[in-house]
Amino acid sequence: MTPAGPHIDLKALIRDVPDFPQPGVLFRDITPLLQDPTAYRYVIDELTRLIGALAPDAIVGIESRGFFFGAPVAYNLGLPLAPVRKAGKLPHQRMSVEFALEYGESQLDIHVDALKRDQQVVIVDDLLATGGTAVATAKLVELLGASVKAMAFVVELAFLGGRERLRGYPLIALVRYDDPA
Repeated sequence: MTPAGPHIDLKALIRDVPDFPQPGVLFRDITPLLQDPTAYRYVIDELTRLIGALAPDAIVGIESRGFFFGAPVAYNLGLPLAPVRKAGKLPHQRMSVEFALEYGESQLDIHVDALKRDQQVVIVDDLLATGGTAVATAKLVELLGASVKAMAFVVELAFLGGRERLRGYPLIALVRYDDPA
């Protein structure tokens, strides 16, 4: 799915940070986009429009930058927001999955009562890279008996193959980088 409406060059508001978080990595920083109220509103409006057309039952936001986008979309659509957090951040009984990141291992948690059985959800995050975090989040959703209707990202780093890893899930991405430079 692609965005509609007035064109805003979102790539111009995504800063390249070389050698972060480790040498050889080019980090795509969305902070300038968040600091531009017109661009941020555009992103939220586009995600709301595209996700709303899918008529999900809930939004799942991935810590932490996924909260910047998932929460306002859930608000706009009048839907519940289920946060997926890093290990040790949720106070109530939770489900956990461990997974591989681009830079090591990690764990994600969701409250056991965050979603209802048979709910159809859209997972929202800021960026799709290799897809490890998104796959782990989908597993959590499915462990709770809900299903993933789609996944939505502001940025897709297509050259890292995340889309292929998420085959079977409809994907929304507002910005796509086809090569690492």
